[in-house]
Amino acid sequence: MTTHNPPHDLRAAGDPGRPVAAAIDVSKSFGATRALIDVGVSVAPGEAHALVGRNGAGKSTLVSLLTGLVKPDRGRILFDGEPAPPVADRAGWQARAACVYQKSTIIPTLSVAENLFLNRQSDGPRRISWKALRTRAAALLAEYDIDVDPAAAAATLAVDQRQVLEIARALSFGARFIILDEPTAQLDGANIAALFGRLRRLQEAGVAFLFISHHLSEVYEVCQTVTVLRDARHILTAPVAGLDKDELIEAMTGEDRSARAEFAVDRYTPPSAGTAPALRISGLSLTGAFDGVGVTVGGGEIVGLAGAGGSGAVTFGETVAGLHRPGAGTVEVAGRPVRTGSVPDALRAGLGFVPEDRHAQGVIPLRPIAENITLTATDRLGRHGFFTGESLRRAGGALMRRLDVKAEGPDQPVSALSGGNQQKVVMGRALASSPKALVLIRPTAGVDVKSKESLLGTVRQAAEDGCGALLVSDELDDLRIAHRVLVMFKGAVVAEFPSGWGDAELIAAIEGLGGPDAGREPDQDPEQGPDQNHDGVDAPGEGAGHE
Repeated sequence: MTTHNPPHDLRAAGDPGRPVAAAIDVSKSFGATRALIDVGVSVAPGEAHALVGRNGAGKSTLVSLLTGLVKPDRGRILFDGEPAPPVADRAGWQARAACVYQKSTIIPTLSVAENLFLNRQSDGPRRISWKALRTRAAALLAEYDIDVDPAAAAATLAVDQRQVLEIARALSFGARFIILDEPTAQLDGANIAALFGRLRRLQEAGVAFLFISHHLSEVYEVCQTVTVLRDARHILTAPVAGLDKDELIEAMTGEDRSARAEFAVDRYTPPSAGTAPALRISGLSLTGAFDGVGVTVGGGEIVGLAGAGGSGAVTFGETVAGLHRPGAGTVEVAGRPVRTGSVPDALRAGLGFVPEDRHAQGVIPLRPIAENITLTATDRLGRHGFFTGESLRRAGGALMRRLDVKAEGPDQPVSALSGGNQQKVVMGRALASSPKALVLIRPTAGVDVKSKESLLGTVRQAAEDGCGALLVSDELDDLRIAHRVLVMFKGAVVAEFPSGWGDAELIAAIEGLGGPDAGREPDQDPEQGPDQNHDGVDAPGEGAGHE
């Protein structure tokens, strides 16, 4: 598929005057929990329709109904004006609707071709012709302008390639209605733009999208219509054009804009002379990721570190926390040297860590909340490492109240929580050991507006209590709470912005288009520079050669 020649027009498969998919007054309960109450949504052919709401609003349940995973207790699901097939008719559902989830369903150990035609490798009982399978896959990939080797292992694909592969797989069944669940959560700016370009071209061919995102700017960029759910009910459906952003947030939260948190950042006042920084990173290098990077974070200071995919920012944060062993450089927490490449040593030194992927790195899904949220502080629950279940629940409950985790109680499995509450558990675990410094990587990814405000408020409170924080994120809302923001590009810090920066100049620096102090290397000694080196970046190469 090219910009000028979209694939065969899929609109011919249905009536262009009827919604491609619709839920009419659907309700669904799970035990005593009412997950949806008389909710409706209608998606037209070729439309990008946003579905937004706080975690727990009912979005996931509606997706389950629209993809045939569960049956509504009341109401109807229609495709092209016709009733949805029975839940047991999986082939019927696959021909009508598909969901590309935030967590990829591509099987990494299989080839691209095998993933595209999973369980359809051959017609009937005949033996599989792998050559024919790869030929079919190549034709499908070419139709949608996906430059991927059909024989390649899916594990070698980038995140954006896996997403497009899932979309192509759905279209190969004949589905014209595709749900995208947080499709940009793990993409950088260039890949997001490429994905949006593909979506627009597919819309021209009649494909309809239900677009689920917590990034409201993307809703305004991509979608024509938005539906808001709140507390399991339908609140609003309106054209995106002309809908004020504050109105949209008010519909999502049920709160007047004046009641929402504002993160005005005061000027950072460094501790008294001679006080060790909360976090000092000097000359840190990791082959292929970054080279000679240094950052100093004072006690009570929040330093943002921004960068697009491939900038090295996320890998840098992970290396500081001990997930990767650098080739050179040093890390100190409150003046104590940390053995690089060791998560336990970083923890013992007083470093709290919120990883990027809460599913893979953040929580143990089937274990209780209390156990998850206190993992970094079990030595404090009892003498000599021995503690009772009651002390665990008591400590877990206290942290749950501090982070405002919405749950039945500390014994509830983490897997039963919404994404925002799971992220609060991860944040609570980072704070459980009363750290002197925090490394936070995209701490609000995939959470709703209210959870984001709560999480960022927790970071600010930790800073007010004297903890230093290195906040690695490409989310502008995250970075607004920082006292200053450093920008990484191609493995180096290229710019520094004080609080009060403008969106355009920060984005320009993130995309490699420069910014204030771009490429500047401070010429002052870290202990003697203005504000005790709170001008920004340690000189590249400082501390190189030390583990």
